Amino acid sequence: MSTNSTGPPQHISFKHCTEVGPLCPVSATVLGYYPNLGVNAFLAAAFGLCMIGLVGTGIWKRTWGYSAALTAGCILEFAGYVARVLLHYNPWDSSAFQTQICAIILAPTLICISIYLTLKHVTLSLNPALSRLRPRLYPLIFVPADVSCLILQAIGGSLAASAGYDNPNLLLSGDRVIIAGIALQSAVLGFFGAMVVDYYLRIRKWVASGEATPEALATWNDRKFRMFCYAVAGAYAGILIRCIYRIAEMAGGWGNPIMQDEPSFVVLEGFCIVIPVILLTAFPPGVLFPAMAEREAQRFKRKGHAEKMKSEEPVVSSDEATQTEQKNAAETINV
Repeated sequence: MSTNSTGPPQHISFKHCTEVGPLCPVSATVLGYYPNLGVNAFLAAAFGLCMIGLVGTGIWKRTWGYSAALTAGCILEFAGYVARVLLHYNPWDSSAFQTQICAIILAPTLICISIYLTLKHVTLSLNPALSRLRPRLYPLIFVPADVSCLILQAIGGSLAASAGYDNPNLLLSGDRVIIAGIALQSAVLGFFGAMVVDYYLRIRKWVASGEATPEALATWNDRKFRMFCYAVAGAYAGILIRCIYRIAEMAGGWGNPIMQDEPSFVVLEGFCIVIPVILLTAFPPGVLFPAMAEREAQRFKRKGHAEKMKSEEPVVSSDEATQTEQKNAAETINV
């Protein structure tokens, strides 16, 4: 029995450890520490408030797609940091641990969708001809690519959450799938950033040449439009930094020194996501970039109208169809 007190037990299963004790010290958990109550409660509250704000502006300005993606990301972030608050009281809470793994890893991928939607509307408002791609192709390329990242990370998170310490091979597989998903997300973000920079340089040259239309100049020089663009750029930078950190964190495996360093997690994960969300909430396109909000509202209005028209089409039974065919055939013979 004395050997159990000389050091923390290794590879303890969550099935056997339900709370911190002599045989189940906090140092034997994956995180290796009690999550800070104040910081995690603050982050949960911040995401909760942003979630309310996004729902309000989304309904008010009818930016359905943009606000829906951001709100979904906020819901996951809120759930993840609430789970970390619960881990402060019990680091061996397996449900809370699994929730914080999946929610905090997946949430930024949903937030990225709202960023990817902006480039289409910026190009349409300034000069679509200067874009390397047709504006409508931006969401068709980047959103599915982002969803692919989401699927990979969801699979990896599910594997890791279900493995615990009982199945180290499954845990390692989950870790590798998560790394693949985050690496792909970083690559997609990098490609998107390159497209934005390329378009910015081309549009700036066009404006400087004096060939810009009055409408494009009005948008280019509009202070509100620039504020929105700066907010999106800041959000993009924060999420990209977070992705790079996550790759380094996950590369060392579960329970590695980077993963067990809470200050780096708080700064490079927590604040590198909450700041972008605050920026995107405080500088909404519905207020600062009305053209984007109008297109979003019209798109959903057209979609709803098309579905309504389809549902109102008369339904012809098989008997009626047969009678109509026979009638048409008889008329043809008579002619």
